[in-house]
Amino acid sequence: MNKVFLIGNLTCDPELTETGGGVSVCHFAIAVNRSYTSQDGERQTDFFNVTAWRGLADTVARYVKKGSKVAVSGSIQIRNYEDNQGQRRTAVDVIAQDVEFLNSRSSGGDDLYDTPTPAPDQQRSVPQKRKPQLESFDDDGDIPF
Repeated sequence: MNKVFLIGNLTCDPELTETGGGVSVCHFAIAVNRSYTSQDGERQTDFFNVTAWRGLADTVARYVKKGSKVAVSGSIQIRNYEDNQGQRRTAVDVIAQDVEFLNSRSSGGDDLYDTPTPAPDQQRSVPQKRKPQLESFDDDGDIPF
């Protein structure tokens, strides 16, 4: 089974492009802290390249930016290529199947998730719902079935 779960912060804004066939693809990278520190007391960080496709690509590009905390689940894809000097290289990518946005909606004034407040003339008062009142009933002790 090829499954990976990562929680980290975007290292740069996501890049949304389309394939020649019109399929959305979003590339971004996340920094993931290791759960331990080195002997000199520093926490190590790993960096992962992530690719999201189709609707997930559009959603990621729309709602996250550099520094956003995300949880990514997906699979590992290894690809081999030749660099400009003819050296054989290997790249490891995460193909996202799900991306959860972990920043809270109330974490700041310029939060990505804030929705604009309608102008005063567009605001409508919402009637308050009344709580249902319980009515008493006469229970004669008969079982209805």
